[in-house]
Amino acid sequence: MEPDAATDWGSHRGSVRSAAMSFDALIIGTGQAGPALAARLAAKGLKIAVVERDKFGGTCVNNGCTPTKAMVASAYAARLARRAADYGVVFEAGPRVDMKRVKERKDQIVRKSTEGVEKWMRGLEGATVFKGHARFVDESRVQVGAETLTADKIFVNVGGRPSVPKMPGIDQVPYLTNETMMELDFVPPHLLVIGGSYIGLEFAQIMRRFGSEVTVIEMGPRLVAREDEDVSLAIQEFLRAEGIQLHLDAKCLSLRNEADGVSVGLECKEGAPLARGSHVLLAVGRVPNTDDLGLDAAGIKTDARGFIEVDEALRTTNPRVWALGDCNGKGAFTHTAYNDYEIVADNLLSDAGRKHTDRVPVYALFTDPPLGRVGMNEGEIRKAGIKALVGKYPMNRVSRAVEKGETYGFLKIHVEESSGRILGASLIGTGADESVHSLIDAVYSKLPYAEFQRHVRIHPTVSELLPTTLETLKAIS
Repeated sequence: MEPDAATDWGSHRGSVRSAAMSFDALIIGTGQAGPALAARLAAKGLKIAVVERDKFGGTCVNNGCTPTKAMVASAYAARLARRAADYGVVFEAGPRVDMKRVKERKDQIVRKSTEGVEKWMRGLEGATVFKGHARFVDESRVQVGAETLTADKIFVNVGGRPSVPKMPGIDQVPYLTNETMMELDFVPPHLLVIGGSYIGLEFAQIMRRFGSEVTVIEMGPRLVAREDEDVSLAIQEFLRAEGIQLHLDAKCLSLRNEADGVSVGLECKEGAPLARGSHVLLAVGRVPNTDDLGLDAAGIKTDARGFIEVDEALRTTNPRVWALGDCNGKGAFTHTAYNDYEIVADNLLSDAGRKHTDRVPVYALFTDPPLGRVGMNEGEIRKAGIKALVGKYPMNRVSRAVEKGETYGFLKIHVEESSGRILGASLIGTGADESVHSLIDAVYSKLPYAEFQRHVRIHPTVSELLPTTLETLKAIS
């Protein structure tokens, strides 16, 4: 049972130095962590303030997971329609992408989610919603428009935004980000994507399947460089197979307007020194929305990149303030933001002693085929100096993949040699973003792989071949 927390949250009330509306908890931002935390605290009878400056739901709902995965689904449908004859389904004419309808479908999904979050917050008993930009006045007070708010506990969940690099011509050329890409109701004739990581590659494949010519420009020697080399090479191979051009080892020197679009000046080991296209997408990372919150006035420190510094329990350098989600630099995923909420709520209400450092990394790249990742990969294992084994199994020997006609990729699992515990996995292939969940509990519990192999799984699925993958274990070379 959780204790009745409403009686022990008032230790800082005496620090308020001017008239302000007073609350037990103040939540700034309604991304993945904020609304759930507001609801959990309100259910304990606490008086809650929720501040949102723009659209409810944060990055995920408005210009992240929800809209992009809606577009991924449309792009998959387009691809499948073009391959219909492979399955014995014949069209008299080829499919046509109606980008306006794609956008309408995506917008409808987003609108339902955004309105749902706002309705939830406004209808939450014990909560008051404020619209506007929040800025700290001092260590205990926050200004929102004409209102000054104070609370015993303050939670910052302000998310991030696309990074715009300093490069010659950036102020002269119209460019797209992952946010403005959401507004396109047409197919760009030729999209230049600067950045060969997760966001850039998802949009590259989406637009290629909608009919764009696509060129990806990556400064590193390979795509998604944090992944193992065989994973990166596999991703490069299937993107090239769809007609996406790749410029690797490329240094973006300049942007320039052209008569029929834009160009990117390059210095690269392969390919032309100039890439021309109709539109350019900047997909070079994200920065936290922390530069205009008045954090200095509140005694809240940030690191060199602007992320709010937090301890293992996500408390900032101001003991009455916590930072959750993308703005703390400890996850940058929707699921890690939600886990931040769980950590903070459990610690406050149940003294659970939870820490963000206890969680196992898990994420996906939602290309087609997708990449599912959990725990440590080969590079991380080497860096940690762990003696390990690796098992690898091709997707073209997985019945489900063969039956679906989607046989590209492989299953790859890492095991500690001495204990046999499963360290992590990199799965690339149909259903990998779902089948990777079969390994999450095993990694958390340090389960020996022999025990994992004893569990019966459903046929025909991708997950049923994970135990078989472990039969191929050999030392990492």
